[in-house]
Amino acid sequence: MTRTTSAVARALERIGRLDPALHAFIEVWPDEALAREREAAARRLPLDGLPFAVKGLSGIRSFAARRLIAAGGSPVGATSVPGPGTHWQTWGLGAHGRTVNPWRADRTPGGSSAGSAVAVATGMAELATGSDGAGSVRIPAAWCGVFGLKTTNGLLPSPDRSGLASAGVLARSAAAAEPYLRHVLGGGGPDVAAPALPPPLPLPLPAVYSEDLGFAEVDPEVAAVVRAAVDRLVAAGTVRLLGRDAALLDPVGAWTAVRGGSPDDPEAVRVRRTNDERLDALLAGGALLLTPVTPNRPHGHEGPGDLYSTALTWAFNLSGHPAASLPAGFTGDGCPVGLQLAAARGADVRLLAAARAVEDALPAAPVPPAPGRAAAGR
Repeated sequence: MTRTTSAVARALERIGRLDPALHAFIEVWPDEALAREREAAARRLPLDGLPFAVKGLSGIRSFAARRLIAAGGSPVGATSVPGPGTHWQTWGLGAHGRTVNPWRADRTPGGSSAGSAVAVATGMAELATGSDGAGSVRIPAAWCGVFGLKTTNGLLPSPDRSGLASAGVLARSAAAAEPYLRHVLGGGGPDVAAPALPPPLPLPLPAVYSEDLGFAEVDPEVAAVVRAAVDRLVAAGTVRLLGRDAALLDPVGAWTAVRGGSPDDPEAVRVRRTNDERLDALLAGGALLLTPVTPNRPHGHEGPGDLYSTALTWAFNLSGHPAASLPAGFTGDGCPVGLQLAAARGADVRLLAAARAVEDALPAAPVPPAPGRAAAGR
């Protein structure tokens, strides 16, 4: 493996060429990444120097990053997260400035794993770590047109005292995310066997579809893109829709109470218990729950206004279920839309297998245009 043709060298070249316009990285570590790649090759580690990015400056210390490094991964840099004073606003602040959506430079990439999503969408990293406390992996994955997975709460160490946040991964596809599950959920080094991923699941997959989970107001065009993707899955024999009513209680108050340190608030307890019971019924027998990832398309850099981009994601942070975002298509103005898949607690590996089956039945996600060509109003 030579310096000029290695995977890390190619990733670093793309970072140097693309990131001044995209602002996905806070720091880049070329010397360390190349050295780790050489070491991985010399020791024949299973990831063989796989270039990955970590969420924020603290990401290099995360459990997931340590596991990936032990298995031979090469961290190329730390990706952007919301900057100072941007509480509740979903964009990133990179070393060069405000992180931009690779499809629409006038729109946010989502957050808080903003730079991680942009990095994998544009090939600056093969996968990236993230964390998801209300949708912070799934939303940027949806808005950048890549795959994102929030693991079951408690399965991996949480970066959040409330327990709402769960570790996650972003990659170009569900298939590209497999090294994360193999070496972070198990393995983590050359002397520890990584768990085998399951064989392809029998089709069709039982699933429940809900446009709004019973309470959200969803942009009609976003809903139409997701519904078209679901219809395609049914027509392909990948999914069989079940006649179950996916009506949850709006989790906004309960999430806010738990995040604020009041998990025993009576109303929060009631909402969580009710939603847990309903989700257990919906997901019984290995069923998936399919929804849009967000009720809205990517908003401008000035902020979301009164909209909650998290309306359809944070229920699963409260309940703890694993959930993933897959590219579903685009709105007419060139904004990516995500399809959310949720599964039973602890069924992370099965969820990844289901996501692979789903993405096999949908059109391949396109690659974003080169920076400067991402139209401001396609």
